[in-house]
Amino acid sequence: MPPLEYHLLLDRARAAALAFFESLSDRPVRADARYDDLLRSLPATLPEAPTDAATVLDDLVRQVDPGLVASAGPRYFGFVTGGAFPVSVAADWLVSTWDQNTMLHVMSPAVSALEACTAGWILDALGLPPGASVGFVTGAHMANVTALAAARHEMLRRVGWDVEALGVQGAPTLTLIAAEEAHSSIGAAARFIGVGSRTVRRVPSDRQGRMRSDALQSALSEASRPAIVCAQAGNVNTGACDPFHEIAALAHAHGAWLHVDGAFGLWAAASPSRRALVAGLPDADSWTTDAHKWLNVPYDSGIVIVRHAAAHRAAMSQTAEYLIPADGTERDGGDWVPEASRRARVVPIHAVLRTLGRSGLAELVDRCSRLAERMADRLRPLPGAAILNDVVLNQVLVRFVAASGENRTRALIAAVQQAGVCWCGGTAWRGEPAMRISISNWRTNEEDVDRSAASIADMMRNLYN
Repeated sequence: MPPLEYHLLLDRARAAALAFFESLSDRPVRADARYDDLLRSLPATLPEAPTDAATVLDDLVRQVDPGLVASAGPRYFGFVTGGAFPVSVAADWLVSTWDQNTMLHVMSPAVSALEACTAGWILDALGLPPGASVGFVTGAHMANVTALAAARHEMLRRVGWDVEALGVQGAPTLTLIAAEEAHSSIGAAARFIGVGSRTVRRVPSDRQGRMRSDALQSALSEASRPAIVCAQAGNVNTGACDPFHEIAALAHAHGAWLHVDGAFGLWAAASPSRRALVAGLPDADSWTTDAHKWLNVPYDSGIVIVRHAAAHRAAMSQTAEYLIPADGTERDGGDWVPEASRRARVVPIHAVLRTLGRSGLAELVDRCSRLAERMADRLRPLPGAAILNDVVLNQVLVRFVAASGENRTRALIAAVQQAGVCWCGGTAWRGEPAMRISISNWRTNEEDVDRSAASIADMMRNLYN
């Protein structure tokens, strides 16, 4: 392809990207088109002949745009979704341009060095052990799989079983303990590592979804060893964080591995004003988080951190005659993640962390948390509205009940989503429907919160009348 064609295509993509970014403040947050209509707009069969690349790009934008959800915008409050800082988007374009495979140091010394540097920044920002190993994966789901695979290795090694060589058939029973409010990815990770989701021992949580340490004490006393305890930084509904000091002391007293799932809540450690919520966090053995949530880098981007680097590498690394390992202190990225072929996800993370700095990262966490408090304050006076959680981070959990006593939350969520001013998700809390509002986008401001709360109030009045 001649250089001029690269210029033309990238300019076209740039124009389409800027048009989308500029539309985010005002376009409806919901998609405008239905799945069936979108599917019909696409070619039903693979074209026989080549198509001009510029035409392909233009058609792609035209066909896809009506079905896009403005999840990168300031009023998308579903699924704890971040946006993408401009610098992270620009850096991600470079990732695709450079097209580096980051499995081995020899494949990309530059990315190997970037991973090592950025890993150190992350450990420092979160106050985690400086010698911990760090892997860059697709998201917290795969990060949990990776961390629990490292835990499986270490706990079975301690009882004389080489799970990497022998597998789980015939292995000593491994007990996995998690709170009843643990994220669904913990159960999925249990399937991946061969423990099984139905064997996970669930312990009760308190009214905010925090693991009860007294219940954990009972579970550990009754459980067979070896054992892994899964705690949580940032309950997916309430934002509450488990009491890590107590949990870590109990887990280690019973010889168990403590893992912390912190898809968004782990970043509370980066804020001096929120750090107390995760006191005791460094006492764990492994941690996971997302970068595409509160750090606001493009999908897909997750981080796994393990105190015991040898266990982490043993669970993940692979060898073959043609794979040339690092010689000395260089980093092989493939030692810490499940994938071999892997894009340079670290580049946008590095760009955002350097752009924000320590103070900017703390300000991002604090600002989103203050906006969540503002949202709760705007909704609390509405007739029939009940804020169900202590708003300690970026989560607001609210229920709407009519004067008749009927729970109208699900109908209200559907109406709010259809109105398109904002997008809020649904959940179940204590067996009843609730609305979940997650504020983690760097673009969200007070006006966005007030406008969204007003839309919720309007839809509620329409629904009740």
